[in-house]
Amino acid sequence: MPGRIPDRDITAIRERTNIEDIVGDYVALRRAGADSLKGLCPFHDEKSPSFHVRPNHGHFHCFGCGEGGDVYTFLQKQEHITFVEAVEQLADRIGYQINYEGGGTSVARDRGTRARLVAANAAAQKFYAEQLLTPDAKPARDYLLERDFDQAASVQFGCGFAPLSWDSMTKALLAQGFEFAELEAAGLSQQGQRGPRDRFRRRLLWPIRNLAGDIIGFGARKLFDDDTMGKYMNTPETMLYKKSQVLFGLDHAKKNIAKGHQVVIVEGYTDVMAMHLSGVTTAVASCGTAFGEDHLALLRRLLMDDSYFRGEVIYTFDGDAAGQAAALKAFEGEQSIAGQTFVAIAPDGMDPCELRQRSGDGAVRDLVARRIPMFQFAIRAVLAGHDLDTAEGRVHALRDTVPVVARIKDVALRDEYARQLAGWVGWEDVGQVLRRVREQSTSTAVSTGAAARSQARTRAGAQLAGPGTGGAARPSPTDPRLWPQREALKAGLQHPAIAGTVFDSLPVECFPEPAYALIRAAIAAVGGTASGLSGAQWVETVGRELDNPVLASLLTELAVEPMPADENAIPRYIGSVLARLQEIWVGEQIADIKSRLRRMSPGDDPDAYNTVFGDLVALEAYRRSLLEQAVDPNAPVG
Repeated sequence: MPGRIPDRDITAIRERTNIEDIVGDYVALRRAGADSLKGLCPFHDEKSPSFHVRPNHGHFHCFGCGEGGDVYTFLQKQEHITFVEAVEQLADRIGYQINYEGGGTSVARDRGTRARLVAANAAAQKFYAEQLLTPDAKPARDYLLERDFDQAASVQFGCGFAPLSWDSMTKALLAQGFEFAELEAAGLSQQGQRGPRDRFRRRLLWPIRNLAGDIIGFGARKLFDDDTMGKYMNTPETMLYKKSQVLFGLDHAKKNIAKGHQVVIVEGYTDVMAMHLSGVTTAVASCGTAFGEDHLALLRRLLMDDSYFRGEVIYTFDGDAAGQAAALKAFEGEQSIAGQTFVAIAPDGMDPCELRQRSGDGAVRDLVARRIPMFQFAIRAVLAGHDLDTAEGRVHALRDTVPVVARIKDVALRDEYARQLAGWVGWEDVGQVLRRVREQSTSTAVSTGAAARSQARTRAGAQLAGPGTGGAARPSPTDPRLWPQREALKAGLQHPAIAGTVFDSLPVECFPEPAYALIRAAIAAVGGTASGLSGAQWVETVGRELDNPVLASLLTELAVEPMPADENAIPRYIGSVLARLQEIWVGEQIADIKSRLRRMSPGDDPDAYNTVFGDLVALEAYRRSLLEQAVDPNAPVG
């Protein structure tokens, strides 16, 4: 059995890992204030960024879907792995040696399943790359050279060769200590009639990597005529490899996609290579499946800009009928993004690899530069199937293209394309075409509106509290009445050393909002800010006291939500917030004492009356001093 990972190692790995680097492998992050980064959430589809990362505190939180936690939580949710695997993955990344407890000498071999599969794929890639240099691999090398890919290009993209024998790769990895069950789970080997054998044989291979750069599978191209297994083969669906969620070349392209706000989508492995070698370093391709919504969602998170999505998505398709059909299918998914979407089709039915062979690198770059808008391409592709020289052809063309134009969600863009459609068809009454497009658009909106409203109501009520929250609902972050409570808790979680004894002295009565009171109680239960903990470890410790997912989500929200103050003004801001919260509580006590005084008679018991009156004077003086420190929630700080 594997040994236990000590808490000290878990803490050390977390402290030595920059959460922004890990999250940045999956999401384009932009500065959003002091110690705050934001991006598009990888856990739900959104058009404006509500996903925040706090580097100094080691936490993330999405204000849209409520997901949040530390760097381990992020990896667990993103990669669908266990906590142990997340710890081991980060340890490998930073070169930290885990000192397992109670696992004997076989601990390293029994590492988390995912880590073992990643290691197996890496070992297989090294084996295949070495095989590409052998005499038997000449057909594979010739295939690459015929397409103008030299050895340097092969190394850049990790190309390899699956040898002629049935089990040489499997034997090589078994000799390295891997088990057959691991090779089978990674999609590298399978059980044959005569025992374990390689899944890939006599093929040119490309390694497929995830955003973090781990090899998770392979794509294999047929080389020999007597190979009857199909032109292309891919790793089957595994724990690591989900074909609808991976893109070939993304590990090479991701930084330039985020930097240039552009991605070029091609159809094959050699097309990706041709694009990158020609200087178009934002090219990617789907692996073993059509480009779909999951792929698009993955790219949108990389294309995000500071305040909106402005990226260009450029589809390149073969110029034949199949390529045009693929482009039209892509048009169906375009409406889910707000950015500019284009189509680039090479002449004479060539793909980018063939274009580079025939006309050079410059022609490939020109292909991308000559892109046309996706809407224009889709409309003209439908028109191409009609004879616009006859009245009947024009009527049918308009009937088929009006619904296409009506699907454009941008109203101004839709009207403009309606006017252009009239010109392309040769329809003299432009106003008539515009009216038909608008009518069609309204009809579609009405038919889908009820369902959309129902979904919105469901989402709005999804965050109501469940068992263990004292019947409390999630507080609104914009409720001005709750502002002091919320900011005080943020101070205690994000800056415990600054909040310090003043925060710890606040009674639970200062937090009348039930959900906030439960979090305040959790902080007190673990020793308050005086515990000496900070950052991710501090938030994690508090989180152990909360056994409800709504409160756990609220905790990470408070730990990540930026404070409305510059970094150097944080201490003053926290002091002001805590003073404001105390002032509210003291004000309630003053109201209580005044009520008592109204019910007392000075003549009946003058000593008691004077004592209570003295308390009132002292509390009012204390309140005035607090008011001098308190901050106006509507006034900017810093």
